[in-house]
Amino acid sequence: MDIDRVAGEEVCCLDAELLQLPEVSSSVLKENPQLAEDLFSQWISLSDTSRLVKTLIDDAKAGNPINIPGSSTNASAGGVNSLPSMFPAGSAPPISPRSSSGSPCTSKQKTSPSSLGSPLKLVREPVREVIPQFYFQNGRPAASELKENCLSRINHLFRNDLDGLLIDEFKPVTKIVCKLPSFFSYALFRKIDVDCTGIVTRDAFVKYWVDSNMLTLDVATQIFNILKQPDCKYLTQSDFKPILRELLATHSGLEFLQNTPEFQERYAETVIYRIFYYINRSGNGCLTLRELKRGNLIDAMNHADEEDDINKVIRYFSYEHFYVIYCKFWELDTDHDFLIDKENLVRYGNHALTYRIVDRIFSQVPRKFTSNVEGKMCYEDFVYFMLSEEDKSSEPSLEYWFKCLDLDGNGVLTPNELQYFYEEQLHRIECMAQEPVLFEDILCQIVDMIAPEREDYITLRDLKGCKLSGNVFNILFNLNKFVAFESRDPFLIRQEREEPTLTEWDRFAHREYIRLSMEEDVEDVSNGSAEVWDESFEAPF
Repeated sequence: MDIDRVAGEEVCCLDAELLQLPEVSSSVLKENPQLAEDLFSQWISLSDTSRLVKTLIDDAKAGNPINIPGSSTNASAGGVNSLPSMFPAGSAPPISPRSSSGSPCTSKQKTSPSSLGSPLKLVREPVREVIPQFYFQNGRPAASELKENCLSRINHLFRNDLDGLLIDEFKPVTKIVCKLPSFFSYALFRKIDVDCTGIVTRDAFVKYWVDSNMLTLDVATQIFNILKQPDCKYLTQSDFKPILRELLATHSGLEFLQNTPEFQERYAETVIYRIFYYINRSGNGCLTLRELKRGNLIDAMNHADEEDDINKVIRYFSYEHFYVIYCKFWELDTDHDFLIDKENLVRYGNHALTYRIVDRIFSQVPRKFTSNVEGKMCYEDFVYFMLSEEDKSSEPSLEYWFKCLDLDGNGVLTPNELQYFYEEQLHRIECMAQEPVLFEDILCQIVDMIAPEREDYITLRDLKGCKLSGNVFNILFNLNKFVAFESRDPFLIRQEREEPTLTEWDRFAHREYIRLSMEEDVEDVSNGSAEVWDESFEAPF
């Protein structure tokens, strides 16, 4: 490389600080720029300087680290410049004192090339930051401590059974190692024992639970993976049947159903329908992992596993709730073909509903029937209807009845649509010799309760944002609840204040179960007294 050519190109932009001449004052060089150029030309022509520059260039080309002698730090620390000097020893002029602050040269050293200790400019490679892995296809691997603790528990449970565990012996593994409800034991066992050998070995369990990183997943994801079918991204109703069969077989609060398998089946169906009613918000029968995580099903399952009284698990699993739903359906299904029609449903709640709203239900606007029989509603359809009717404060119920009232399906309720349903309600009020309430007054009352964004129509969002939305539906098509709302039963008001955590459905199911139980007790007493009378009557003979 031509050193002279380099000197000629760089001298025009030479900074006096780059010369690193402690023997010469920088102020003198700045006042005489020609002197700085002459000094640099002499310095660059020295043989030592030429060798140094060539060495630096060769190191830079080879990618070797560049060690630059004579840096400003070394000069200030040792007072000696290792670069070749143009002045003989002892003949250098004195150095003028420098201020430690206020000098533009001093502040410039932090970012200027002078801090490199050489007129050559260095280009440093950017530091590459290593981003840790954040996505794992099979889940994040378990920490070593967590994995060791899990393996220790596994070894303890499998130590006496070297050949593996049978399905009846697998429940401690489900509870202690997996920390899942005990009624998941059968489903988990079958998930591991894919060949149906009837035995799960230690190695097979470790492969499924530890090696596949099931250990590190959250509980909802673990349950989702255990219940779903292979290569399926959602849960169906049939996926819940194995855990409910085991719940019925093992839970102490359901032992009384052991001799009535038909009611066991109905109970399991009712629990599944309730789960999908509240959690499957899309309503397509395909329960996704996101919906499972957003719901409260996991807490309810843990509660059912820990609580001996199944009726205290009011979310999904209460037998009393099932009893109320099933008895209501049985009362309406007069021919007991497990299907009900319009005339049957009109009798619900002592003829509380209007014909117009029943027609909308059977037009399958709010929900398509699963009965596959024209003009008939099956038990599953009735469960959805009853949960919506008795708790109009829940989001599924609001969506159900909003679709019924939205005659043109445009997503808003207009005054004309509200009036259409209230006309029959008004006629029924007049037939009962009650003082009629004009629709204009009802409309003002509804607008005051809902406080919609626009007064000319009501949206589903308006209804979900108001706690009194359920009363709007009762005003329009449920006469009994409309009258109860107008009368403001103080007992119900006090009950709501004392038990704010209970929903409308919880309160209704509790009252209805007591009523049905009392009716059954009276019937039993009547039958019993008749038997006693018969025995006493026949005794003398």
